[in-house]
Amino acid sequence: MTTLMQDTAHEKRAMSSQVEAVGRELTRYGLVVVVGWIGLMKFTTYEAEGISSFVAHSPLMSWVYGFMSVRGFSAVLGVVEVAIALLIAARPFWPRASTLGSALAVGMFLTTLSFLVTTPGVWEPIAGGFPALSAVPGQFLIKDLALLGISLWTLGEAWKASEQRA
Repeated sequence: MTTLMQDTAHEKRAMSSQVEAVGRELTRYGLVVVVGWIGLMKFTTYEAEGISSFVAHSPLMSWVYGFMSVRGFSAVLGVVEVAIALLIAARPFWPRASTLGSALAVGMFLTTLSFLVTTPGVWEPIAGGFPALSAVPGQFLIKDLALLGISLWTLGEAWKASEQRA
């Protein structure tokens, strides 16, 4: 009976390790898909116009419209975001590059989270304002809190792996 219980406990630990491994890979490559997809969307008029209000109201970024068009700046962001996604995806064969991509993603999500305080319409006045988020742009932006956490995790994990290779 004791051996059967030990076997069952071992099987549960093995199963939980497999679930964790799948979750780890889905976390990393889910981030790659999200950042890459959004980056590719930056090459469309739809997305360029969609982010223009965030950029225009941001003290960190509004200055770029002084010398770049909405479409031009969006395309630059698209190149950066696709590069970030590719760098993060390089983890299995180039952990140091993945570390850089993850660090850039952390910076990107910190920047987008700053839009929560700079973009008009984030807090829903009908529901009392803060902490009631509007559907757009408030709820659209808050997801970046989770993406920031994922980016921090991929940064730490890839950093540790790159040090082990060195």
